[in-house]
Amino acid sequence: MTLRDAVLVALKDKNGQWVSGEALSEILKVSRTTVWKQIKTLQAEGYEVDSSPKKGYRLSSPPDLLSPGEVCPGLTTEVLGRKHYFYFQEIDSTNNQARDLAATGYPEGTVVVAEMQTAGRGRRGRSWYSPAIKGIYLSVILRPILPLKEISRVSLVTAVAVAETLKEELNLKPCIKWPNDILINNRKIAGILSEAVTDMDGVEYIVTGVGLNINNPAQTFPSDFRTTATSALAEYDHPGSRVKVLQGLLASLESHYFQLLSGNFARTLEKYKSMSIAIGQELRLDTINGFIVGQAIDVDDNGFLIVRDHSGNIHTIMSGEISISPPSR
Repeated sequence: MTLRDAVLVALKDKNGQWVSGEALSEILKVSRTTVWKQIKTLQAEGYEVDSSPKKGYRLSSPPDLLSPGEVCPGLTTEVLGRKHYFYFQEIDSTNNQARDLAATGYPEGTVVVAEMQTAGRGRRGRSWYSPAIKGIYLSVILRPILPLKEISRVSLVTAVAVAETLKEELNLKPCIKWPNDILINNRKIAGILSEAVTDMDGVEYIVTGVGLNINNPAQTFPSDFRTTATSALAEYDHPGSRVKVLQGLLASLESHYFQLLSGNFARTLEKYKSMSIAIGQELRLDTINGFIVGQAIDVDDNGFLIVRDHSGNIHTIMSGEISISPPSR
């Protein structure tokens, strides 16, 4: 345990009560100046540590940082985040870092988390608004043994895990917009970006990234996002625990991912369909081959959208961007 960790543990043990610098220095066998420096480090990391010349120090509120010390002790996963959990206060993109780690051999289950992204990425080259200590910016390295035709299932697995977590941890009612945008009241609360590296033998690795808006006040979204984005805070008007949401998300993702690997994808697919706002809706689909207008009638076993156009022709869509009316149900 580092000295910084020891100071944090000592503060947590006091459950919000004051502890003097002298007492901390005696407990840790260091000088009061050294204790003060560690307190400053914790404050710089985002911990709310009060200080008083007469009383000493106290942790004024439970921290909601996504550091390993806050997240890992409460994880219920077997693999995800257990061996390698990389934490950054600021990073360009968690997906970029995870891809670099995967390329050098880091194993399945490696997690990269950041408090802030300066160049967060979404699908189709879009940016993801990633302010400090407001959302969850996460990437996971997966190394599934799957046929190439089935790798698109991983994005659906992730979408179901995110939606399921929002429902269970925050009591929200999410929907999924094909292929993997998560919506609340027709506004986007989460996006998923899966990037695969393959070879002739199959999948080398997949980096699955999630951007999830938790404690973003509605008025702080950039003007071009305000009509399309939302957050947990904007929906139920009080802050959510990012630590608990992240722990729940990793557990849900691992559960559905293991089901996929064991050949039991049907259950996840049914959950996906039950939360889909595309199936049964009239939509306009922008694909690399042009626009298709018709009705979404199903999502197949690989997550491809099945669309019947107005001439009665059936199209199987692997990727694209859809525009649909707000859900009627």
